[in-house]
Amino acid sequence: MAGDAVLGLGGTIDFELHWDAGALEAAAAAAGIASLTDGPPAVIDSERALVLSVLHHLRSGTGGEHFVESAEVIEAFAGRFGYRTTLGGTPVRAALAMSALGVGSTVHLVSIDDDVRRLLPPDVEYVCSAVEDSTDPHLIVQFPAGACIRLAGEEVVAPAANRLIYPCDLPNARLVLSERLPEVLAGARVFLISGLNSIQDPAILQARLAQLRDAVRVLPPGATVLYEDAAYHVPAFAAEVHAGLAPVLDVFSLNEDELMTAVGRPVDLRDAAEVAAAVEQLAQRLGVPAVVLHTRFFATAYGEGAERLRPFLEGGVAVSAARYAVGDGATRSEVEQLWSVGPRSAVGAAVAERLPQLGPFVAVPALDLSDVAHPTTIGLGDSFVGGAVAALVGVPV
Repeated sequence: MAGDAVLGLGGTIDFELHWDAGALEAAAAAAGIASLTDGPPAVIDSERALVLSVLHHLRSGTGGEHFVESAEVIEAFAGRFGYRTTLGGTPVRAALAMSALGVGSTVHLVSIDDDVRRLLPPDVEYVCSAVEDSTDPHLIVQFPAGACIRLAGEEVVAPAANRLIYPCDLPNARLVLSERLPEVLAGARVFLISGLNSIQDPAILQARLAQLRDAVRVLPPGATVLYEDAAYHVPAFAAEVHAGLAPVLDVFSLNEDELMTAVGRPVDLRDAAEVAAAVEQLAQRLGVPAVVLHTRFFATAYGEGAERLRPFLEGGVAVSAARYAVGDGATRSEVEQLWSVGPRSAVGAAVAERLPQLGPFVAVPALDLSDVAHPTTIGLGDSFVGGAVAALVGVPV
């Protein structure tokens, strides 16, 4: 079953910081940040810029991903906090979520070291384009709702829990494809494409898009090609990736932040008409068979025949909810228990009921987990993908 799903294109080693408001306050004081009169930095090339970026995201309650120019900046900031080392990257976290459900997979990696070999479960096989070991950690910051950072000139309070990703990772920026990719795709039922957001060189980007369009030709008839969007280190590249891959995609999936970036405006997730208009706008631009949007309130699929994706949505919502509530160690029984008895989001239920009246939508409300004291906010989209892909290969929740 491992070969049924091929998940690409790159994994990471993550330094997941233990949240410590006092440590962030000390970092802000050391950097001379008294208030947020300065806007968010365009380039993160110093610890001050990194702290400023975190504070702006915290104040808005938004997630994000931003490239850091120097590993030393990451190391200096991480040194102020305790952290644990985990595996990251959409394909790897999706594979871990699938493994917990009893579903094997094959991941495509662009870097590897002993931590990766040690932490990958036995039912996750891999191919890797790297010719030697390297460790290129990503800094992960997770803040809770209500987190309060006291600066000299103001207090910064988080309106919602969220996560931030700060990589300095050359292998993922190059995203070299393994020569074995066509071999593993030849028997796959699902191919996940992700990670192109890390590329920063236009020539590399065009080369990878061409290689991927060629690679999908070896997939068996009826295989599903799924793209999971992300925050682009070079924002202008998003449109190129979308246009370059759309002709070979079956499902284009993204979260709420990525939707708003794609359509260029805020979208009120509580308003079904606003959600429908934004998703339809994106779907018409892409021309793909189905667009999937997963949010804190609901998940929805748009397109003719979208109803067939209901198990996809349910699997994704159930697994991401379990990760939020339980963390890395969520088991299949915990996923099933939470999905069967967990309260549904009232906002999500209202939007999910209304969306099918506005177009070819199918929608599933998320779970209401507002009472979870210590949520896991990193990897929720990745876990959504894991649960969704498990459903595609015939193992629904």
